[in-house]
Amino acid sequence: MTVQGETTSIASALIAIDWGTSALRGWLLSHDGQVLDRRASAHGIMAVPGGDFDTVYRAFTADWRTTRPNLPALAAGMIGSRQGWVEAPYVACPADFADLAGRCVLAGARDASLSIVPGLSWQAPDAMTDVMRGEETQLLGALADGERDGLFILPGTHSKWARVEAGRVVAFATYMTGELFAVLRAHSILGRMMAADGAMTHDAAAFAHGARDGLSGGGELLRRLFGVRTQGLFGALTSDAAPSFLSGLLIGAEVAAARAAGKIGHDASRVVLIGETTLCQRYADVLHRAGVDARQADSDVTPRGLWRLARAAGMIG
Repeated sequence: MTVQGETTSIASALIAIDWGTSALRGWLLSHDGQVLDRRASAHGIMAVPGGDFDTVYRAFTADWRTTRPNLPALAAGMIGSRQGWVEAPYVACPADFADLAGRCVLAGARDASLSIVPGLSWQAPDAMTDVMRGEETQLLGALADGERDGLFILPGTHSKWARVEAGRVVAFATYMTGELFAVLRAHSILGRMMAADGAMTHDAAAFAHGARDGLSGGGELLRRLFGVRTQGLFGALTSDAAPSFLSGLLIGAEVAAARAAGKIGHDASRVVLIGETTLCQRYADVLHRAGVDARQADSDVTPRGLWRLARAAGMIG
């Protein structure tokens, strides 16, 4: 467990938890949402021995609960999935703070209980159903910065594009860009054209080349992917540059698809990016090439979203 920061003398009001598939993060918050302490652990829901979430949670928050055993706690993320501690049913869009706060579920014993935020679902006009868990809290945390309307992109393994109107998440779409990159890199013929040690040094020129191909591909991603192999075969792409080209290609194709007529990103001229800085910078690069202005939200959108949800749920004054 990595602990960062020190608890101050300010009274704590909430334990905020982001419990995902591969990681567990926590923040100790004051009544006004100030971060008093923060920590992280590798005990994501897939790394909890025997599914004993109660034991992991108690150990993770033990010192925070020493002086206040019944300190309110709120968690978002995959901990509320079917594979998590307790399933928190999805709330259908459009949805806001009140909709989510009113549907939290309780897990754990009374002396160490944890409320879990539900995810969001949305049925697109083409009848496809989409879902998110954890990202809804990040979105609501970003709204605390004064963003009331617009398009938000949350890059990652499963990238999310979400549209917000009047403070409500009204629609969103998922693109499996990050996971597709990982699968193609490790388990496809394309990976044979890349460095065998799995290393990836960002090659800006190769990334830009891939991004241009993805943006202008006209929906031919399945065909253009093979270009990673052929360019390597004919010496136009080195094994060190190939991963960057593939990354640019996939992100470019994602941006092009999301901005197609009738899609979530249609007609967007500016977006807010939420996520890890390096990846957000790559998305901002591609979006700029597509004529879209992008800025990144700060890194504490998750605890801020949990704090606002806790207030809406009446967990803190």
